[in-house]
Amino acid sequence: MSLSKELASRYPSLKRKLLVAHSTKTPEQFVERNLKLALSMGIPAALGLFMLLSAAGLPPVLLVGIVPLVLFGLFQLFMHSADVEIRKLAKEIDRDVLFAGRFLLIKLNSGKPLMNAIIDASNSYGVANKYFKEIVRDIELGTPLEEALEKASRYSASEKMRRILFQISNALKIGVDVTDYLEAILDEIAQDQLTEIQKYGKKLSSLTMFYMLFAVVVPSLGITMLITVVSLVNIQIDFSLFGVFLFALVVVELVFISIFKAIRPTVNI
Repeated sequence: MSLSKELASRYPSLKRKLLVAHSTKTPEQFVERNLKLALSMGIPAALGLFMLLSAAGLPPVLLVGIVPLVLFGLFQLFMHSADVEIRKLAKEIDRDVLFAGRFLLIKLNSGKPLMNAIIDASNSYGVANKYFKEIVRDIELGTPLEEALEKASRYSASEKMRRILFQISNALKIGVDVTDYLEAILDEIAQDQLTEIQKYGKKLSSLTMFYMLFAVVVPSLGITMLITVVSLVNIQIDFSLFGVFLFALVVVELVFISIFKAIRPTVNI
């Protein structure tokens, strides 16, 4: 058994994650790629550590324990790339999921059969249409409609899209009108998105207050007080100190920008 296959067997959920992330790689190929990336980045890091240890007068034999830890940490970091891709894909789908569901509902209410409505949805705009294209492709390959919907629901990165597909599949199984189930779940998703927006507004108010405090008030007062104290005690300071303050301020700004982006809900009502 190869090393990549042995490592892939230690991640039983990896196969499903790759399917959810719509990756064309097998678990063995994914692990092999991550091993190569860890080695390609770990070897230069080991050389850098060797130079630092030599400059500090420490015994290079410490690399024997440090290098494996660095390689293992890099490998674990790259193994989480599938989770990152799933979260990214889920946000993209959530942005269009309500539009895609309403598009289906309009087609069904206009009298089109479900299969025709799904085909039309697969040709519409947005990221969500990729799921409908996969459903159409599976049906063209001979998969029954219910099974194709179940498969798309099982491997959906978006929880909202999973709920829509599950409700459609469930309605087909019990033989009831799909439009009633679909309309109910779309109303529920719309209400959930409104709740997310309300929560975002509350978080934004608190975060804005912290931003004004740590990114505006504290730097302004701090630099003013520093200049006042330095001028009173006649201390000579060079431009490098102000460069440090500027760098710290840029870091704070970037941190707040990333936080603002992270908490922003991916909705499109």
